[in-house]
Amino acid sequence: MKTKLAIFYLIMILPLFISCSDKSERVPDWSKKVVWYQIFPERFCNGDKTNDPTPKDMEGGWPYFIPEGWQISPWTSDWYKLQPWEKATGKDFYGNVGVRRYGGDLQGIIDKLDYLQDLGVTAIYLNPVFESPSLHKYDAAYYNHIDNNFGPDPEGDRKVWATETQNDPSTWKWTSADKLFLKLVDDCHKRGMKIIIDGVFNHVGAMFWAFRDVEEKQQNSEFKDWFTIHEWDNPATKENEFKYEGWFGVKDLPELKEDENGLIPPIQNHIKAIVQRWMDPNNDGDPSDGIDGWRLDVADMVNIKFWRTFRTWVKGINPEAYITGEIWWDDWDKNVMYDASPWLQGDTFDAVMNYRFARAVKHYVANQKDKIDAEGFIDSLKTVASEYDKDNLYALMNLLDSHDVERFSSMIVNPDIWYDHHGNPQQTRDWNVSAPDELGWKKFRLAVGLQMTLPGAPMVYYGDEAGMWGGDDPDCRKPMVWKDLTYETETTHPFGLKRDTNKVEFNSGLFDWYKKLIALRNENIELSVGDVDYKVYDNGILQYTRSLGEKKSIILVNNFDHENAITLEPDNNKVEMKDLMDNSRLVKEGNGYVVKLAPYELMILK
Repeated sequence: MKTKLAIFYLIMILPLFISCSDKSERVPDWSKKVVWYQIFPERFCNGDKTNDPTPKDMEGGWPYFIPEGWQISPWTSDWYKLQPWEKATGKDFYGNVGVRRYGGDLQGIIDKLDYLQDLGVTAIYLNPVFESPSLHKYDAAYYNHIDNNFGPDPEGDRKVWATETQNDPSTWKWTSADKLFLKLVDDCHKRGMKIIIDGVFNHVGAMFWAFRDVEEKQQNSEFKDWFTIHEWDNPATKENEFKYEGWFGVKDLPELKEDENGLIPPIQNHIKAIVQRWMDPNNDGDPSDGIDGWRLDVADMVNIKFWRTFRTWVKGINPEAYITGEIWWDDWDKNVMYDASPWLQGDTFDAVMNYRFARAVKHYVANQKDKIDAEGFIDSLKTVASEYDKDNLYALMNLLDSHDVERFSSMIVNPDIWYDHHGNPQQTRDWNVSAPDELGWKKFRLAVGLQMTLPGAPMVYYGDEAGMWGGDDPDCRKPMVWKDLTYETETTHPFGLKRDTNKVEFNSGLFDWYKKLIALRNENIELSVGDVDYKVYDNGILQYTRSLGEKKSIILVNNFDHENAITLEPDNNKVEMKDLMDNSRLVKEGNGYVVKLAPYELMILK
C-alpha cells in the first residue's frame, strides 16, 4: 500500500514541482532588469590605431575589390562625402561604402566602459566579433577566434591560426585578440555588467575554413557535407562550375547544411565546442570568465530542434545565461512580423529582439498619416503580451532601432514609410538624410521614455543617446559621435541632391535624458518587472501604471503638438505623489493632482 501511495505521489505530485521549477527558471531573472547597449564594434571607437585593417585583412570579402590608394576612412568626416580614393573609383557612395573601414576595436570598447557605466547601461550586446574580412563580421572565417583587427597583434594572430587544426578543438590556442576579448568580458563583470555576443550559425563567410577546404578539394573535402553543393567544378574546363546554396541566395554567405534535426551532427559538434570555448574559456566548470549568453542571427531560418539542443549546451554551462533570437519578419513583402511564441516556450530562447515593439512606437510617435492613437498603441502592446509568457515578455529586447534598420531619429524625419522598408536614399531616392528638427527631437525623447518604462528590457543602439541619425544599412552604421572629437558638418547628399546642412556633435542634453530615464528604471524595480495597466483620457493622454506590491509608478504621455492637462486622483488620498522627472508641474488640488503636460512630453510619477 505504501508503495502504491509512493508511486501515486511520484506520478501526480512530482510533475507539479518540476513544472514550478521550470517556470521559475524560464528566463534569467537579471535579463528582465537590465538596460542593454548594442555595439557595432567597427564603428564604436578606435582605441588602437596600430591594428587598423589593411587590404590583406579584407581579402575574400564583399565587394571583392580594394581601390587603388585605399586608406582607413577619417572617423570624423562627412558621412556621404567621398574621399579621394573613393572618387577615383568612379563609383558613388553606395558603391564605395562596403570597402570603408574606420578601425573600431575591442580596446575602444574597453576605453568606453566608464562612459557606458555613467549612462547606466548594465548589459552589452556585441554584433559579431569573430574573424571575418567584412566590416560587419556576419561572414565568419573562424568561430573560435576574435577578429584579428579587433586585437593588438593582427599578424601574430595569423601565425596562431596557422598552427591549428580547425576541426580539432584540442589544437586551438588563444590569440592576442581572443585574450583582449576575455579581458573585456572580465572588465564588464567587474563592473556588474553582462555581455553577450552574436552567434551566426545559419551561414558562414566564403573565407570560412571548412568552405575554403571544399572550394579547394571539391568532392574530396572531408567537409563537403557541411554545405549544400549544387554542382562541382569540372577541372577539364576553364569555367568554374562550382555552385552551392547561399543564405538568401547570397554567395558570399554559404549556408550550413541541415537535416530533420537542424544543423547536421558534424556542424553541431563544432558549434558545441564554440559555445564551450566562449562561455567557459578555461574549461574549469566556472562560467564567470565567459560570456553571459547569445544573440542568435536569423534564428527562424534554422530548425527549432537545433536551438532546443543549443539551449541545453548553454544552460548546461551557465543556467543563468541568456539566449535571445532574431525572430523578425514572417513576410517582409506584406509587412508581417513573427509571433515568436514557438521559440518562447521555455525550451528554446529566453527572448527575442522585440521589433514589434519598435514598430508600434514608430506608428504611435513617428508616423503622421499612418498614425495610431493611444488605444491603437495599447492594442499593439497587448497583442504581444497575450502571445508570450510574462517572464519572456519582460526579458524581450525592446529596441527602437538597430544595425539592420534606419535609426528612429530618421524615422521621425521620414514618417509613414514601413518599418525596415526602403529606408535610405539608395532604396528611396527622396529619403531625407537630414537630422530631426527641434520638434523631431521632442518626439524622439518621448519614444525613449516609452522604451524605458514599458514591459521589456530596453536596448539602446550605439549613438542614439548621442543624437545620431541615419537611414537603413549602411547609413545606420556611421562612426560613433564622441564628445571629445570635432566632426565635419554634414553637407553632402549621396546623389548630389539638396539637403539641410547639419552640424554633427555629441548631444549632451539627449545623453542626460537617457541617463535620467535609465537611472529611474534602475532605481524603481516596478519599471522593470511590475504589472502594467493602461488608461486613455478623453483628451487622448495615455496613462499606464507599473506596480509591484506597494511600489507604483504612473507614466503619463502627451503625444500631441499642444499642451494637455489631466486631473489625477490617487487610490489613497493620504499618499503624496512625486514627479520623478522634476518638472514641477504637479499641483495638488482637492483630493487630486492637476498635471500639465507639454507637447510630446512623458512624465513619471511615483
